[in-house]
Amino acid sequence: MRSTAVNGAGDIVAFAYREFTQHFPQPGWVEHDADEIWEATMGTLTELSTMVDAPVVAVGITNQRETIVAWDRRTSQPLHRAIVWQDRRTTDYCRQLEADGHLDMVRRATGLVLDPYFSGTKLRWLLQDGGVPSGPETAAGTIDSWLIWKLTGGQQHVTEPSNASRTLLYDIDQGEFSDELCAMFDVPRHVLPEVRDTSGRFGLTSAEFPFGAGIPISGAAGDQQAALFGQACFNPGDAKNTYGTGSFVLMNLGTNRPDPTEGLLTSVAWALPGQDPIYCAEGAIFVTGAAVQWLRDGIGIIDQASELEPLATQCSDTGGVMFVPALTGLGSPWWDPTARGTIVGLTRGTGRAEIARSVIEAMVFQTRDVVEAMGASAGTAVSRLRVDGGASAMNLMLQMQADQLGVPVERPQNQQTTVMGAAFLAGIAEGFWDSPDAVSTAWRLDQSFAPDPDTDRATGYRQWKRAVDRSLGWAAD
Repeated sequence: MRSTAVNGAGDIVAFAYREFTQHFPQPGWVEHDADEIWEATMGTLTELSTMVDAPVVAVGITNQRETIVAWDRRTSQPLHRAIVWQDRRTTDYCRQLEADGHLDMVRRATGLVLDPYFSGTKLRWLLQDGGVPSGPETAAGTIDSWLIWKLTGGQQHVTEPSNASRTLLYDIDQGEFSDELCAMFDVPRHVLPEVRDTSGRFGLTSAEFPFGAGIPISGAAGDQQAALFGQACFNPGDAKNTYGTGSFVLMNLGTNRPDPTEGLLTSVAWALPGQDPIYCAEGAIFVTGAAVQWLRDGIGIIDQASELEPLATQCSDTGGVMFVPALTGLGSPWWDPTARGTIVGLTRGTGRAEIARSVIEAMVFQTRDVVEAMGASAGTAVSRLRVDGGASAMNLMLQMQADQLGVPVERPQNQQTTVMGAAFLAGIAEGFWDSPDAVSTAWRLDQSFAPDPDTDRATGYRQWKRAVDRSLGWAAD
């Protein structure tokens, strides 16, 4: 849990951080204690209040999108631990829904797929199997809803479209929770929050808030959409990639939602007051930084993650080696959980440097896979890629990325793009910033990487696709 103060120039002036407990009651189950999340929130806010002496104009919230929590409206007490986005307990139910022919309807309405990753099947489990009552005293929502409820002293049960569109219960064309979807998942509408604009007033803080009562809570967004906003990707074709343990590539689609595309998700990016909602395409890459951890902890090729780039620069190419990091299956655009990690093209001349460089290339090629699938789906080519996350510190990787995509790759000075997105959304609602144009001014470039026109984009990528073909379906039996 992190609380951060941002000033009018778009600078982070203070922050506080506190961890909370992960619970694993059964294999594949992941839970959080919602009260502990609230305690961590109050703890970091209290610490932040000792560092900031300027008045607080507005509060913004960003959160992991698919985690779901239910609580009693009368007591504000959680009725079960929150079920986390990583939780897989509803896998069999999702498979049954797909076998019963519901996937096409779900794809059309929500832009998602039937997967336990999303909130709807988790909420059904809470109501059917978790002992949560379905009566009018029950409220349920994603973590933004829980925090707004607590921050307002139980006065507001609300959410916004970027979070709502990750529940499997929200029709992204109609802009509301769907009666048909709620009926399919056995979720009564009355437990769900009201959906408001992403940037706009959700409520006022109660007296318990460390900075005082009456401060507007004016922005909320799911973490990846907040990062897209924080990267000032305001035009159709603007895209961002967060290179973390895995990677999330999001592209601004504008106000036109494309038809569902295999291997990609479509969500609401944000909704600003008086404007049509902005959609985004999303591709989830399962393993990027996790491959670096595997090199370090699994096979000992490096001792520290920071050694990867210097080691890779010891060779000019991989010597034909291709590494497909399907260590937990392949995500977008393949969506093959049975794919497995593959290294091909080894020779007697292959050494540590070539393997290291092949890991960096895999980050680059996986991103190209997703970006090209997005462009084909939306009919809008990516115009530039803005990047953040740990691996974005590697200049070698970002130059390779620009060369493979054929568009500029831009790294900002401020890597806390998710935090900035929440701050910008809240600040715009309260006039702290006039408009997204003012946010674009606050976004500052660290370094831009232009594609080399002489790069052979075809040969290495063709070899990559051959290697991917060999990894697909490996564990199907």
